Amino acid sequence: MVAQQTGRYSKYIRPISIILDLLVITFLSLFFFRNLKLDMVYYIAYQTVAWVFIAFLVKFYEVYRFTTPVEIITKLIKQASLFLLVVIAFFPFVKTAIFSGKAIALFMSVSFLIIISLKYFFFYYLKRYRITTKNNFRNAVIIGYTPEAIRLKEVFENRQDYGYRFQGFFSDKKQNAEVKGKIEDLKKFAIDQNIDEIYCSLNEISNEKLKDLVEFADDNNKAIKFIPDTKEIFSKNMRIDYYELFPVLSLQKTQLHNPTIKAIKRAFDFIFSLFIIVFILSWLIPIVALLIKLESKGPIFFKQGRPGIDENEFFCYKFRSMQVNQTTEKEASKNDPRVTKMGRFMRKTSIDELPQFFNVLLGDMSVVGPRPHLWSQNKSYASKVKKYMVRHYVKPGITGLAQVKGYRGEIETDEDMINRIKFDVFYIENWSLVMDIKIIIQTVVNIFKGEDKAY
Repeated sequence: MVAQQTGRYSKYIRPISIILDLLVITFLSLFFFRNLKLDMVYYIAYQTVAWVFIAFLVKFYEVYRFTTPVEIITKLIKQASLFLLVVIAFFPFVKTAIFSGKAIALFMSVSFLIIISLKYFFFYYLKRYRITTKNNFRNAVIIGYTPEAIRLKEVFENRQDYGYRFQGFFSDKKQNAEVKGKIEDLKKFAIDQNIDEIYCSLNEISNEKLKDLVEFADDNNKAIKFIPDTKEIFSKNMRIDYYELFPVLSLQKTQLHNPTIKAIKRAFDFIFSLFIIVFILSWLIPIVALLIKLESKGPIFFKQGRPGIDENEFFCYKFRSMQVNQTTEKEASKNDPRVTKMGRFMRKTSIDELPQFFNVLLGDMSVVGPRPHLWSQNKSYASKVKKYMVRHYVKPGITGLAQVKGYRGEIETDEDMINRIKFDVFYIENWSLVMDIKIIIQTVVNIFKGEDKAY
């Protein structure tokens, strides 16, 4: 029988991972804190409870087949940051303890180096294990034969590391070689073939059949999951609220509307922009100002009204890279005669954008986000490009995902703008602090490599 071939070792991974992590931090704290005059019994108990509580809070051990490496890194950063604060917080309450920043730094560094290694070992071992063996697969079927259902089937077949074996479609509307039968035939098939997960396309099943299917899944220990219908409403972030005992689903614009995440991103922006202003712009502005003045008359800085978050106008600052002119709503093109020699160098190296860190400090912009367009572009493309206005859900950025993917500079065709918006929307809907850091690093790399459209 199929059931006899199917191994279920995944349930042991999480407790093993927790135990190993606790052993790592316990033994390393005994080693690095041995001279700090701590009562190690009380400290280890405190540390263990804190670790488990934080892990529960940030869902540190909720890593699944479909979890991406970026999500894992994000969980690691959250766990490390909060755990560091908890460790530091222990010392002020113990009068005899000796606080040592060096010992704590070494403890945290070595602990998380080992924990990261263990986590990625488990993660990639399981992926490889699922590909090379058939002992840990999950049998899956799909109700419905829609374009979305077909795409999901292709994911199952192409991503063997997810560990799924697709067993067929069930549909009342479509019959072909891939469709095993009608929805009423599914129950017997699911039991006979030991189906683990049932994916249901909501636009191909009635409420009555859906209720019956949910009851069947509950009674027979089958997981039932839902895939988006053609309206793609359910693919968005959703929040459940209760009006007394009545559940109401609400679509959230993006996770960046979550107050906690907004605070994290704002804190990062403030610290990063302050660092750039103090350590770079403090000495760079006088040098650039002198070079601008030597070449052409006019102000050092150029400011221009741009649409920001919720399409509210703000003044975007740059170093002036053009001769003073009256065509400020026309973007720069290749070999633009308005651009000065110094301006061409600043644009090529993106130095002209650095004053925007003052915009970030003031809260008008973010370090990473969709680039602020001209008002003329906003009016032109808002009605032509799908999801164009989504970019106004968040603050505009000095750099963004579209820019590091090559979509920066002059918009020559509608396709240029469409591609830019695709990356902007993807960034907004899939934001993470790790993604921000990767975009910043890639921006710096691109500056040194040089970009064809930086003119």
